[in-house]
Amino acid sequence: MAYSLCGGTNLNLLPHAHGGLRFQFKKAHHGLSSSNRAAALWWSGGDRSGFLAGTQLRHAIHCQGMSIRHGWPDKKLQKTIFAAMPLAPSSLSDREERNRISEKYGFTQIGEPVPDNIILKNVIDSLPQEVFEIDDTKAWKTVAISVAAYSLGLFLIAKAPWYLLPLAWAWTGTAITGFFVIGHDCAHKSFSRNKLVEDIVGTLAFLPLIYPYEPWRFKHDIHHAKTNMLGEDTAWHPVLREEYETSKVLRAALTVGYGPIRPWMSIAHWLGWHFDLKKFRPSEQNRVKISLTCIFSFVAIVWPMIIYKTGIIGWIKFWLMPWLGYHFWMSTFTMVHHTAPHIPFKSPESWNAAQAQLGGTVHCDYPRWIEILCHDINVHIPHHISQKIPSYNLRLAQDSLRKNWGKYLNEAKWNWRLMKTIMTKCHIYDEENNYVAFDEDLPEESKVIGFVRRMMPNIA
Repeated sequence: MAYSLCGGTNLNLLPHAHGGLRFQFKKAHHGLSSSNRAAALWWSGGDRSGFLAGTQLRHAIHCQGMSIRHGWPDKKLQKTIFAAMPLAPSSLSDREERNRISEKYGFTQIGEPVPDNIILKNVIDSLPQEVFEIDDTKAWKTVAISVAAYSLGLFLIAKAPWYLLPLAWAWTGTAITGFFVIGHDCAHKSFSRNKLVEDIVGTLAFLPLIYPYEPWRFKHDIHHAKTNMLGEDTAWHPVLREEYETSKVLRAALTVGYGPIRPWMSIAHWLGWHFDLKKFRPSEQNRVKISLTCIFSFVAIVWPMIIYKTGIIGWIKFWLMPWLGYHFWMSTFTMVHHTAPHIPFKSPESWNAAQAQLGGTVHCDYPRWIEILCHDINVHIPHHISQKIPSYNLRLAQDSLRKNWGKYLNEAKWNWRLMKTIMTKCHIYDEENNYVAFDEDLPEESKVIGFVRRMMPNIA
């Protein structure tokens, strides 16, 4: 059976080996008319119906010469009706729609869109002044907690039988994530009133992670200034279509990186962003060089000592495995902070600071022991409202935001469904739908995403 859609696109319905029908699009000429941008393919059959909407349809009929897209709208189709029609995007202004996608994505609340007339200063001014106060006792308490937890972790690794080592590594990796949060506060000038102390503590806190403090600080400042700004944000960023279409090898790497190994993709970010002097302005390079010297000196001194005392196996046990545990949290925390199907990346022209920081940041609750060891880094919305809030005051600031701006907040409890949503849906940037999943775009080259979708539990 063949159908003709708008813009000269042909639709064929083909028998499928597993029963039912599959659909196949063909389009022979280049370029899509503006009408196709708003087009939707509606199908219905049996007791199911659905849409392949605007940009999804555009991707489906991809116009680079003759391209073909396959799909399976319903495995039990008996009768199918197709039509091209305009389709309005779902609105987050509707409470029922927010509740529906909140349940679907693994959130406890999806906030209303932040109105254009709210500016970031309005939100900052609503916070009590005490949340900005630096308390040296509380700051050094976080250092004591991290040092004690890390020391305990190393002791457990040394004493644990082999079958308990994964638990020891999980504890130790979480403990050294606390070191990162301490350095993070130092970089934001919210650890101490003495800036030299902050630079020294921040540098030392990052050493066990082999993370150069100053290069990270410079790039992280951009993340805060341009959160969820397309092409500018230096944290998690959607895959751009022109990047995705560069080569088959790159597509394969991105599919694996943004799919099954996404909880460790911060390793690629660490390598790619922080060791190349050419990525920094001339005014920044001297401080970058100091940080790199500290890191390379640490590696040159501490790694041989570990290997001398414990061998290569000891280096793996005492350093590498906890470091991989740290990167699991680094990747997981940062992707949950700003990545969800309903959270858009905006072009610089349409970007709005209040919408990005208040409505584009996610508060996520983790088990309490993780929150303690990681110094509440996941109470993240107030941190994006103002980076001057110390980690020990974030909960007080979050309480204030809930009281004054609660209807705009995105909140979740860490769960399988939340992770599954991010890892299987949030891939290629799409102006209309925010994201297109790899296997929606090129299913034959993205089977690993389907595998992840099948294997990960859908438990919220």
